Amino acid sequence: MSRSERRSPLASATTQLEALPAGVLVRELPLLVQLDLRLDPTGPAAAAVAEVLGVAVPQDACTAVTAGDVSVLWLGPDEWLVVAPAERTDLLDSLDAAVAGHGAVVDVSAQRTTISLSGPKARDLLAHGCSTDLHPRVAIQGTCIQTMLALAGVVLVVRDDTATEFWILVRSSFARYLADWIVDACTEYHQDPSWH
Repeated sequence: MSRSERRSPLASATTQLEALPAGVLVRELPLLVQLDLRLDPTGPAAAAVAEVLGVAVPQDACTAVTAGDVSVLWLGPDEWLVVAPAERTDLLDSLDAAVAGHGAVVDVSAQRTTISLSGPKARDLLAHGCSTDLHPRVAIQGTCIQTMLALAGVVLVVRDDTATEFWILVRSSFARYLADWIVDACTEYHQDPSWH
């Protein structure tokens, strides 16, 4: 199946997600380029990879960095997830050439979808299903953790300094379950004026 023929795993949930209380804005960022990158961050390929990405891969655990339209998420001491807009299909070949046999780059774009969650009540919503402390004192911009949200394994990225904007990367097979959970978790807030 070509990239243009792919269908987003949450295409059928758009209407439900748009009808949530105003305290949260939930939308899918469909079909992003996602590349699993493995290499020694101090090895011979590191500088060439940084040149392609526009930024060095983060070496601190549970962090993410962004340069332009490319985000690099730390998944382990020698593993990162490179996330970019759907049109950045050039990244796979560019990173493969930069790694030059000193690591690996694998296209995992179909493995996960990305949910953007933002708004003044985003953290409250996440607290219903995630035990991770997301207070801005702890979860600063660039925090990237692998955790559980409503019993689904996710990669959670804090996108701002106030912890009101998040990316939730979830496996495609769990995406609809998670969207349904988000809708259900917001049910009690439809009549709550603090969520509007």
